[in-house]
Amino acid sequence: MTDPTMDREPDRLAALRRYEILDTPPDRTFDRIVALTARLFAAPIAMISFVDADRIWFKARHGLDLTEIDRDPGLCASTILQEEPWVVPNARQDARSRFNPLVTGQAGIRFYAGAPLRTHDGFNLGTLCIMDTEPRVMSRLQLDHLAGLAMITMDHLEQRILARHAISGVLAEKDKALRRTKMRARELEHRVMNGLHLVSTTLQLQSRAQPDASAARHLMEAADRVATIARVHRHIHSQEAVGRVDCRAFLEQLCGELSSLVSVDDGRVLFHGVDAGVAAERVAPLGVIVSELVTNAAKHGDGRITVSLRRPAAGRLSLEVSDEGSGLAADFDPAAHSGFGMKLVCTLAQSIGGTLTYGTAAGRPGVCFTVTFDEATAGIT
Repeated sequence: MTDPTMDREPDRLAALRRYEILDTPPDRTFDRIVALTARLFAAPIAMISFVDADRIWFKARHGLDLTEIDRDPGLCASTILQEEPWVVPNARQDARSRFNPLVTGQAGIRFYAGAPLRTHDGFNLGTLCIMDTEPRVMSRLQLDHLAGLAMITMDHLEQRILARHAISGVLAEKDKALRRTKMRARELEHRVMNGLHLVSTTLQLQSRAQPDASAARHLMEAADRVATIARVHRHIHSQEAVGRVDCRAFLEQLCGELSSLVSVDDGRVLFHGVDAGVAAERVAPLGVIVSELVTNAAKHGDGRITVSLRRPAAGRLSLEVSDEGSGLAADFDPAAHSGFGMKLVCTLAQSIGGTLTYGTAAGRPGVCFTVTFDEATAGIT
């Protein structure tokens, strides 16, 4: 009997596209089905085919190394027009199949039996078929078995699309959850930055109203520290730091803002560096380190202030802040320094697994502080 879907070829092709099976990698379940089918029917060739608009593509094959052929009538292309298995006892003598390339070509097919792969909504996508190079016949029971195996094949195809839809649903939910998390993180970030700015402003006002010069200075330094943290938070937020952050772009942007906040000979904090990505959670410590060292260089150093990001060796990064001042005292020890800023720099360098060194700036007078750390290190200790 001719399948009524033969007049609905556009709809059939749309159903075939819905399953997204064409040109996919091998599937072990389909491979096992064709191997089992070949053994059950003592057939040298068994295949799972899908009939496209102008070709027949073989998803699984046993006994014939063939990926696809033109959509010629007589075999698979004729099977999808049927509701029942399609049998050609002797393809060379059958007018419907005698010119099929599988019959006339090197494969030399004489016998063919195929069961349509029918969807739940009535479209035949392809076939589960067996072939032989000798003519043969099939009993009704054998045809029923072949049709049953075709239904098992179709069950696996249905499970495959259901699993893909389930995975897509899970991924969509995860994407929604990630977007909600990012939105909440941005809201929290805004609140944190607003709070930091409020604290910094309050400390500055208290410093100006403080009659004691020493207390006023400490209040202003505290305000500067809070403002530094606020700046770093703002730059991290501007990059929407998730996973890894473009460290070069982050530091370049931060140095640009620091240029307007500190007194520098040529009016700006110079920056140059290599392209490097670092873990998002390491950006805040690096930003605070740069802000503290630049602020110290502006207060106690002289000349230009330069921030550099280098890669001294594979997998290693060094962050350098240098000035052109008179240098450090002979007994300078950052670990024993009484200033809060230098203690903060030492602590943050350790937190990212880095080492802090200091000395004369290369090729010119002044001081150079360097924090060296592993580029691949993922987190904060």
